[in-house]
This record gives sequence, C-alpha cells and structure tokens, in this order.
Amino acid sequence: MTTTNTSAEIGAAEAAASSPDQARRRYRDGLAVPTTGWASGYAQANVVVLPQEWAFDMLLFGQRNPKPVPLLDVTDPGAVSTVLAPGADLRTDLPRYRVWRDGVLVDEPTNVVDLWAADLVTFLIGCSFSFETALLDAGVPVRNIEQHSNVSMYRTAIQCRPAGRLAGPLVVSMRPVPASQVVTAVQVTARMPNVHGAPVHVGSPASLGIGDLSSPDFGDAVEAQDGDVPVFWACGVTPQAALMASKPPFAITHAPGFMFVTDVPDADYRQR
Repeated sequence: MTTTNTSAEIGAAEAAASSPDQARRRYRDGLAVPTTGWASGYAQANVVVLPQEWAFDMLLFGQRNPKPVPLLDVTDPGAVSTVLAPGADLRTDLPRYRVWRDGVLVDEPTNVVDLWAADLVTFLIGCSFSFETALLDAGVPVRNIEQHSNVSMYRTAIQCRPAGRLAGPLVVSMRPVPASQVVTAVQVTARMPNVHGAPVHVGSPASLGIGDLSSPDFGDAVEAQDGDVPVFWACGVTPQAALMASKPPFAITHAPGFMFVTDVPDADYRQR
C-alpha cells in the first residue's frame, strides 16, 4: 500500500491553486504525492492501461459496472494523450503508477515511458476527488483534505458483474461526514454520476464486509470527528481489484489516490 504525505509537503493553498498543467508538470518532474486537493475545480481520473487484446473486456466491465467504472475516455492503441488533457502525456504525468504482471503488483514507478507499447489502450475513469470541490462548496467538510492524507479505500464483499475475463469485488472510498450533512453530501454527489455519483452505502461498514475502518486496503486511514458518519462511494480502484483476481499478463494503472489531473472543470460533470 502506497502512502505519502499529500499537499502538506507543498502547501495546501499552493496545491489547490495549481492549474492542471502546473500540477502535471510537477508530477512529470518527479513529485510523487496523492492528488486530493490539487488543481481545485478540475476533474481527476483513474487510469487503467491494458493490451488491446484485453481492451474489450475492460470496456465491457465499465459498461456493466458504471458506478465504480464510469468511463470518461478510451484512447486508441498506443496513444499517449487524451482529449481530457490534450497537452498531457499519459506515460509521465501521473505522480505514481502501478505495474502489474499476471495480476501481481511488481513496481510503482513515477513514469512508464520504457514500458509503453503500440498495442496499449488507456481507459480514463471518473474519480471521486472530482466531487470534493463540490462538497466543500456546499459546506461539507472533506476530512482527507483537512488531514492532508490520501482517501481511505476498501475492498467489499460485493462482487461486480463479470465481463469477459474480468471479474472482482467492488472497491469503495470512504469519507467521514457529519451526520447533519449526510443528506447534503448525497444530493451534491448524486448530481455527478460521471465521477461515481451518490454513495453506495451510509453507516455500518460491516454491511459491506469491511471489518476495520482503521485498516484500509488502499490509501490512508482518515480520522473521523465526533458526530461523523462513514459514507462510502464506489471507487475507481475497482478495476485494480479485478486485475488481481483475473490476472491479465500485463497492465499499468495509477497508484490509488495518485490520479491523472485533467483539463476538464468539475462543473462539466455536474448535472443541473
């Protein structure tokens, strides 16, 4: 599990005020920090890169499981850019990647230039970091930003709908929300289905098969405040759980919490 101090190393205000291009340039130069709180107001994306021979399975997995896998873009084979940020390089502009071989995590580099091939297809998937600005604008505190930490993510006992050779459990992100503001959090995020939308569960983690909130499977443990309730959203790390279970020969993903910062304003994904 990768854990790193977040924007506390840089200064939360500086991180939030960065443009997407400025943030990506910092990552390209080797800054490896989770992206929560960075380039405030701009959408972030999960990344899954697979050989073309597995691309249909991944496309079908997203179509069948739109809550955890809302597809924002799918590139042509070999492409290193995306319409979500035309000037960016998908091989260098994430702060940290994961490299998988036969479903096993083998490396967490800060660029994947040497691993890129002409048959690789990149899937960009909506990320819950994209609705954190909307939550803050509505007065809902975001504890992981307050605590300068990565968000907490957990495997659940709920299985996604299989697609071809891909299958695996639903992964959720958790944010502690004051009980009096849970309804607001639900309403705000429900208007953003392309970045996971409304929560999948509020309250008891045991109902999802999660035994201990203090021990997330990915990311950092986020401390709840008095009166907070755990709120769970479908998470774009779900495909990584499917890679572990399904064991394709090769894949590249983002490291959980180390997202691709796009040029698309969050507001573009808000329903009116």
